[in-house]
Amino acid sequence: MSPELVMLALSAAAIAFIHTVLGPDHYLPFIAMARARAWTLRKTLRITLLCGAGHVGGSVALGLVGIAIGAQLASLEWLESVRGDFAAWLLIGFGLAYTAWGIRQALRNRPHTHWHEHGGVVHSHVHTHHRDHAHIHAPDAHRPSITPWIIFVIFVLGPCEPLIPLLMYPAARESLPGVLLVTTVFGVVTVLTMLATVSVALRGLQHLRLPRLERYAHALAGATVLVCGVAIVFLGL
Repeated sequence: MSPELVMLALSAAAIAFIHTVLGPDHYLPFIAMARARAWTLRKTLRITLLCGAGHVGGSVALGLVGIAIGAQLASLEWLESVRGDFAAWLLIGFGLAYTAWGIRQALRNRPHTHWHEHGGVVHSHVHTHHRDHAHIHAPDAHRPSITPWIIFVIFVLGPCEPLIPLLMYPAARESLPGVLLVTTVFGVVTVLTMLATVSVALRGLQHLRLPRLERYAHALAGATVLVCGVAIVFLGL
């Protein structure tokens, strides 16, 4: 392997790591949804892996098609920018919808008091009617959730902006090994960084209990996704 390819691989790894860590949309949605929907760590990492692979794969496919048809770097970067804006607004829309649904669930699950009389003794008890675990026997209890698939579609549409320029350089030098190397290194480091960040965060949060906020878990998860989308659109993260 030539020194140029080694430097290119190291650059791809460093850029992938920094790009992922500095982009909270790469991990916060998974952490928030896992907490709100009580996903196991294994399920969360499986969903993260799927979305990460789709996220990288979308840009790889676009870059390879651009290389094949001889597209210019500027045109591919413009298309990636359009994809990025579209994905960010989808993230905002999903976050808004999920927040609204979460607030509705929280209001329905508001604790209230009932008074009862038994044998002349009057007593009260506080309860809720709509806690998630109260409906395990409902007809739709085992219906698969579409939430992971919505996130997956958004991640597939979301671009890996640094990847296109990285791909174009070795392609311009007609180096197929360089293209394959950059693609593999960038993709693997991106996905591994996502998995590591999500895993560390969830393990750190597993002992954190905030009973008063439990019924707002879905609303907070939706708000987290919403903030990620807003940060991408207005702060360029």
